[in-house]
This record gives sequence, structure tokens and C-alpha cells, in this order.
Amino acid sequence: MPLIVQKYGGSSVSDVDKLNKIAQLIATVKKQGFNVVVVVSAMGKTTNQLIEMAKAISPDPPRREMDMLLSTGERTTMALLCIALQKEGVDSISLTGSQAGIITNDRHNDARVIEVRPVRVQDEVEKGKVVVIGGFQGVSYKRDITTLGRGGSDTSAVALAAALNAERCEIYSDVDGVYTSDPKIVKDAKHLPEISYQQLQEMSEAGAKVMNAQAVQFAKEAKIALYARSTFSPGRETLIKDIPFKELSNVLSVVYEKEIVRIYVHDSEKIEWLLSFLDENQIPIKEFYQSGLAGDKGYRCSFIISISSVYDWARIKNNLEEKLKNGIYINENLGALSIIGEGFSRNNSILIQTFKLLQENHINYYGISTTSFRISILIERDLLEEAVKVCHNHWLTVNKGISFLGQNP
Repeated sequence: MPLIVQKYGGSSVSDVDKLNKIAQLIATVKKQGFNVVVVVSAMGKTTNQLIEMAKAISPDPPRREMDMLLSTGERTTMALLCIALQKEGVDSISLTGSQAGIITNDRHNDARVIEVRPVRVQDEVEKGKVVVIGGFQGVSYKRDITTLGRGGSDTSAVALAAALNAERCEIYSDVDGVYTSDPKIVKDAKHLPEISYQQLQEMSEAGAKVMNAQAVQFAKEAKIALYARSTFSPGRETLIKDIPFKELSNVLSVVYEKEIVRIYVHDSEKIEWLLSFLDENQIPIKEFYQSGLAGDKGYRCSFIISISSVYDWARIKNNLEEKLKNGIYINENLGALSIIGEGFSRNNSILIQTFKLLQENHINYYGISTTSFRISILIERDLLEEAVKVCHNHWLTVNKGISFLGQNP
């Protein structure tokens, strides 16, 4: 019997009535002859509420205890969904991430999945049960509960689908797939019926809240097709798959990230300490720039960090400024605009035209990084939404994705 993995998240699991409806949907799929493994997120804003409770006690809660706390959100959802399934006459069982065999490294709050041992899941599936698993969580090789960071339930679902050799993985939420930009900001954002793994991964890493980047990486490696769908509004969907190079369009989407910080360091003797400090606090860096040679008076470097999942940024910032004093400058007034597509490394046409477009609209830019699939530009945070609208209108409304490279979407 073929097996599919489904993940339910967002506001589609926000209350008991919606869990009852999801149970009915799962029951229908089960009757169609599929084995079903379900991964769930926490209900509604549970995770944010738990974070607020912890920070009301301490501005710097221990990461290990935060994982113990946050993992309870998904456990509530999985137990309630199993109760709803039993009411529908569907035999089911709930499992935590650790019971499902999701093994991670020993980092807390942003752990990485290193292995999946789904023996218990397979045993229950063979008994004819629907297995409901708490997403976003696993267990380290030290036997500590860990969480996978924002969007980690996607990673749980895709990692399980790969380990179980699932026919497909369906990601359900309150939106019907992936769009060319955030519909909350860009009213004429277009729905994308399909997108490549690489393009979606670039979108996720650039701040788009569409799917966890590690989840996309798992799918790409295992060649598992992903279907992004709306839970209660069937019809449209986005298929995420391997798309031949020649079929890829140029400008595909315009995304953004607000919660970033750019750090400038002028003291060459403190660089190693700073990088070690950030690593100890589990804060990855990106877009690292260096000029000059170590020991030169003109030596400097700069890099970007995302603080969206950093619970204690005020403490981190204070420690950096106390240690480096005048040797560091922290800019918290920037955001990142990213244009996602294909072929950007072949010539500079899109980059040049984007710069011109921003200048015409009096939007200054303060840094840039590129890959073959992405152009990211640092912009003043207050002007970020305007820049997104301007670039989306130019590249995806007026020109409809047609670039100066001469390709059509």
C-alpha cells in the first residue's frame, strides 16, 4: 500500500474545530487506500505564547529549557488530532519526534536533523494505523529534546518522507502554495504552479516564509516531490520538484527579510573571538566580507546575521559592544530585498536594471550579494516594503518575468 506524508500547520491547526475537519480529510485519504503519516505544528500562536511566557520570567532563558517548553506545543496538537481521528473511526497513534526516530545534533533551538530511524513509525503503519507525529522536534545523540527552529515541522515531514520512501509529501497550511511575493504586501502577487528545489531554497534562505530551507534540501537529495496546498481550499497547489535548467524562468519572485543585523568589525585581533562567541551562542553568520590583511590598520570585515530566532539578542548585542567597544558597529536599520530566479551569474543586466529602478524611486542600497539564483540587496528597513512592491511590479507585473537574458517563464 503506497504511503504519503502530510504536514499540517499555520492557522489551519489553530483550534479544535479545524482539527476535526483535518481528521475527516485524513480519514478520506485513508479510505482511498493510502497509508498516512501526519506531521503537525503547534496550534495557532502557541509557540509565540510559550516564548513570551518564558521571557516574562527571564530575558535570557536557557536554550535547553526552551526546547523542553516549546516542544509541548506540537505534542498538544498531535494528541488532539489523534482523539479526533479515533472519533472518525480511524485507528491512530501519536508520537513525539524522539519516538519517531528523528535524531539531531546537540544544538538547541536550531538543531539539524542528522538521521531518521523510523522503526516505530513503520511498525505502527504496518498495523494499519495513521501515525501522527509532533513536528519541529527531535532528540540529540545526548538524549536531550531539541527543536529545529522556525518552520522546523516542514523539515520533520520531509525527513520522514525520505526515510519512509514515501510516494510524496504534502505540505498543508492556510495558503494554497507559493507566490511570486508576499500577498500581504504585494496585492497582485502571482501563484506559482511549480518551482524548482533550488529556487524555493533560495527564497527560504532569503527570508520568505514559504518552507523551511533544510526541508527543501532533504527533498532535493531524496528526489521527493513536495506539494504545497491549502488545507481547506482545495484546487490550486504548488509542486516543488527538480526542473530541467532550460525550463527555468529568470525573475521568479521578490522576497524580503526584515529581522537582520549587519555587523562591522575593525579590530583584527577580535575577529576570532567574535566568530567563536557567535558560534557558542548558535548564531550563524552569512554574507561575510573581509578587506585588507590581518594586522593592517585598515583591516575590517562585515557580516549579516538573522535575529528572527534569537531570543536574547539584547544580551548578545551588549556582550559584543562591551568586548569590542569602539571596534564594532552594529546596524539594526537594514532589511534584505532578494530577487529570485535563474541565470543571474551569466551577465549583469538584471542587477544593473534593479539598481536603476531603486535609484529612480529614491531607495538607497547598502550592500549586495549574488548567486546564480539570487540577488540580495541591503536596504533601509523602513523602505523595504516599498522596494519589494517596486521590484515586483517591474519584474513580474510589467515584464511578467521576462528578463534581458531573452528567456520567457
